[in-house]
Amino acid sequence: MTDVAQHQHPHYNPDPHAHPGLHVIAIFEAAKGLLALVAASGLEILGPAPLQRWLHELINRFQLDPHHGAIDWLSHVINPGSVHLAAAIGFGYAALRFVEAWGLWRVRRWGSWLGCISAAVYLPLDVYALIQHPGWLAVTVLVVNLIVVWVLARDLFNRRY
Repeated sequence: MTDVAQHQHPHYNPDPHAHPGLHVIAIFEAAKGLLALVAASGLEILGPAPLQRWLHELINRFQLDPHHGAIDWLSHVINPGSVHLAAAIGFGYAALRFVEAWGLWRVRRWGSWLGCISAAVYLPLDVYALIQHPGWLAVTVLVVNLIVVWVLARDLFNRRY
C-alpha cells in the first residue's frame, strides 16, 4: 500500500507476515455466504410448498413408499415452522461467512482464527463423506478444506497467533 493510500485509510494496517492467500479464502467465504443468503431468502420467500412438490415428484419418479423411512419423515417435517427455522440457520451461516470474509480480507488475526476453526470443524465430516461416498466431489471438498485449514493455521503461526 502506498503512503498516500495509508493516509487515506489510517485503520488499515496489514500484517507483513500475513499469508497472501487470505484474500482468496475471503472471496471463497463471501461466495459461500452469498449462496447461503440466497438459499435462506428462497426458503423464506417460497415457503414449504416447493419443497413438498419436489418431495412428491421424487416419490413419483422413483416409485418410493411415501409412508416409510426418510420420505415419511421429510413429509412430516416440511412445514412453515421448519422452513423458517432452516432459513434462520441459513441467515446465521451467511452472517458468519460474511464476518469471516471481512476479517480475512482486512487481514485480521481473528479472521484467520475463525476461518481455521470453522473449516477444521468440517474435516471429520469430510472424511466420513469420503468413506461413505467415495468420488471426486468428496475428495475435492476434503482437499479444499485441508488447504484452507493449512493456509490459515500457517498464517496464524507466522504471525505468532
